[in-house]
Amino acid sequence: IGGAIAKIINEEVTNVSASAQSTGASVTNSRLIGKKQVELAILQNDIASYAVNGKNKFEGKPITNMQGVATLYPEIIQVVVRDEANITDIKDLKGKRVAVGAPGSGVEANAKQILNTFGITYDDIEEDFLSFAEAAGRLKNRQIDAVFLTAGVPTAAVMDVAATQNIDLMNFTDEQIKELNSKYSYLTKVEVPANTYNGQEEEVQTIALKATLVVQKSLSKELVYDITKAIFENRDVLIAAHKRAKDIKVENAQDGMTIPLHPGAKKYFEEVK
Repeated sequence: IGGAIAKIINEEVTNVSASAQSTGASVTNSRLIGKKQVELAILQNDIASYAVNGKNKFEGKPITNMQGVATLYPEIIQVVVRDEANITDIKDLKGKRVAVGAPGSGVEANAKQILNTFGITYDDIEEDFLSFAEAAGRLKNRQIDAVFLTAGVPTAAVMDVAATQNIDLMNFTDEQIKELNSKYSYLTKVEVPANTYNGQEEEVQTIALKATLVVQKSLSKELVYDITKAIFENRDVLIAAHKRAKDIKVENAQDGMTIPLHPGAKKYFEEVK
């Protein structure tokens, strides 16, 4: 989707050249904005909040030059477990080998949020700091019991494992989701449809964040207005790049926004109300 946004900017916004680059996910993207090494970035809305408010990984070092453009699509927190590991509830993770994401990543932040809410710390599990791909490989080889990951569904790494192994997605109860939402308002309920993954015969209830497009605060109101307008008037380009983009809509583009909106984006959304 980042590549499609760059394509739209190049084709629709005058006197601007954009290129997409792969990075180390939300925490890294926030810091790239902070260092003025990128002008736009996509990151999870919880990490955006931490960055602007100087919390968690940004304690004492807030990113003061970042503002929001729009929330884009759900990033679904999935807890994938080996079928034979006998894990059906979050508390069953105690004593298990659990991949919690790369160190300092948004995934690790989500893992800690969930574990800590239900009274579990790293002392209670055998934590492993792994990327999606690494975790998938170890799950395949039965070297770990469970994996936290935050991504749109279906997630390629999970599809890969499900093709050869029996896996389960952890289902969260309404009570558990309510408890999480009371602590972290940006965590909301979402359903993963049945048959999203091989062998997943029932709908699974879990939680989601929102992928959020952010910009440097110093970009002009006119430029950010033009970028925002171009993105939403060319949704077909986004959808052609990734089906997740079907969730990118003007009417929900502020749902889950956790940081102040850039004046240029605000102007656009006020116009199209």
